[in-house]
Amino acid sequence: MITNFFIKLEQNNQDFDKKEIDYLKDLVKDNIVKVVDNKYILNSKYKVGIIQIKNKFAKLLALTNEYQSINIDFEDLNGAYDGDLVLAKRVFHPRAKSKAKIIKILHREIAEILVYGKSTDYGIKLFSVKDNIVLGKAKYKNQETIKKNDVALVDANSFKVLKLFGNLDDPFIDEKISLYLYNEAYRLQENSSFTMHDFSHLIKKRVDLTSLPFFTIDPQGAKDYDDAIYFDEKNSTLYVAIADVSAFVEAGSLLDKQAYKRAFSIYLPHKVLPMLPPELSNDLCSLKPDVDRFAYVFKMKLDLQKNEVKSSELFEATINSKKRFTYGRIDRVLNGHFDNYNKIEKEIFDSILNLYQITKNLKNKRLQNGYDFRNDEFRLNLNKNGLLESISIESSSPSHSLIEECMLLANTQAAKRLANIGIFRIHEEPSLQAIQKLVDNANMLGLKVKLKSDVHTTITSLQKKAKAVNLSAEVDEMIIQSQQQARYGSKKQGHFGLGFDNYSHFTSPIRRYADLILHRILKTNKIPQDIDIICDNISQSERRINELVWDFEERKYARWAKQNLDNEFNAIISDTDKMIATLYKTMPGLRIYIDNYKGQKLYEKIKIKIKSSDIATKKVIGEIKYH
Repeated sequence: MITNFFIKLEQNNQDFDKKEIDYLKDLVKDNIVKVVDNKYILNSKYKVGIIQIKNKFAKLLALTNEYQSINIDFEDLNGAYDGDLVLAKRVFHPRAKSKAKIIKILHREIAEILVYGKSTDYGIKLFSVKDNIVLGKAKYKNQETIKKNDVALVDANSFKVLKLFGNLDDPFIDEKISLYLYNEAYRLQENSSFTMHDFSHLIKKRVDLTSLPFFTIDPQGAKDYDDAIYFDEKNSTLYVAIADVSAFVEAGSLLDKQAYKRAFSIYLPHKVLPMLPPELSNDLCSLKPDVDRFAYVFKMKLDLQKNEVKSSELFEATINSKKRFTYGRIDRVLNGHFDNYNKIEKEIFDSILNLYQITKNLKNKRLQNGYDFRNDEFRLNLNKNGLLESISIESSSPSHSLIEECMLLANTQAAKRLANIGIFRIHEEPSLQAIQKLVDNANMLGLKVKLKSDVHTTITSLQKKAKAVNLSAEVDEMIIQSQQQARYGSKKQGHFGLGFDNYSHFTSPIRRYADLILHRILKTNKIPQDIDIICDNISQSERRINELVWDFEERKYARWAKQNLDNEFNAIISDTDKMIATLYKTMPGLRIYIDNYKGQKLYEKIKIKIKSSDIATKKVIGEIKYH
């Protein structure tokens, strides 16, 4: 391989075969390689390495450890792309931004690139959609050139068009772009391998709980119901029933392999791309009302004095959910507004009122070690034309908190049943450097806080001061940004944010593969041999899917911004390093790069005018209006 050839050259290994010698002679003619004392040596003006494009920056990574990585400006990539093996020429000019320029692409790492046509002073050129790097020219088979804003998949070497995606002017192209960029486009074509079977024989092995008034609480538009609960007030016993996906998805089957590949359901504003086939996720596994469904159930006896689980049982059961409620309906009940109700609803509502008081006590105890953050979620509402129409802001309400505490109990009880090896949800403590930066940023807001003896005390004291000056939302956002990203791992390491020594994901096997793996482990007491690989794959998939959703939503924001050029909006300074403001009234969540930033403070409120919006790069630029 050509990479190994250049590694030998850099390591002064002269054991070259005939083909390599012929190649070396050509490099000598071009003065890229010199012959010194009968040895082939790479000219010091040149470097060979791997291009890495990350966070809008390019670097030349060493093939060996003999030199440091070199920064490359995008305009100096000369068509090179992420992962390419390249020949670079050093730039020694003291005023040069870049330390090297790419001279030649020696080997393409990827076979195809998603590009779009962009109008430049030299006509239409191709730019990569992912990084906005200029690549070259491409033509259709009939030699017709790509037009402005055309999006196409091209051969990475010849730039021949392999597939035309459409045009950036069409809002419906956004889903295709995001799914392709994050390697999830197969979800649009891949057929389900699920075939209907008769599962009635499994009922004999199950505990019959169909007479108990289980119920679900979910968002208005939910279709897959992972969890249902029932509270036995008389015996202070909480039942948490979870869809028994493992009864339908056999380990190692084609269906299981497809679920492993997906790892999660993808929730876009306008649709769900499920981890499981709809026959399962929306029907057979879903705990819909008024039908018998298989469930994996935690029966937990609560100690109401100590606010903890006294004892628990875990078993396979059949349940029949009696009612499906929305969060809004239960919030009204918790506020004393029962609306119209029947007998079974009245029985459930009475139990909910009692259970809510218990979950509040459980939460107060949990927060002695964990944290409670204000976490508003923005839901993008798209119209029939695929354009962003409005934003719905979902805040954590009492009904959300009630369900969350019930699910946390089941998750912690599941983790306690595992030995030291299994599948855990891990959230590590933030670094001292991150906490120090958090304190510094808080002091810039005028909070006057100091590092305490431990991280928990530092954060809770910061939250207390923020609440006193009505900055809770802003400070909670800063705290969340200081946290490490949660992941899956095979060894117990605790969950910092929730304050648990042991924690696992048990309650959402319809949409998370980790929960399905945990169910199998708890049923069989067997750990998959490749559990570390499974954990790594799920963690990587989670990050990739999050980025996919952000990519899709940011492109929708950019389209809206393009329709509102020269209009002024209320915004707040959200990032002083990158000079970004975020709208907070009209179209909240839209991030705008400020081109006339003059040192405004973090979270300072401003008026901003949108100047430009690039749908391909999703970058919106605006200017602060100084009156």
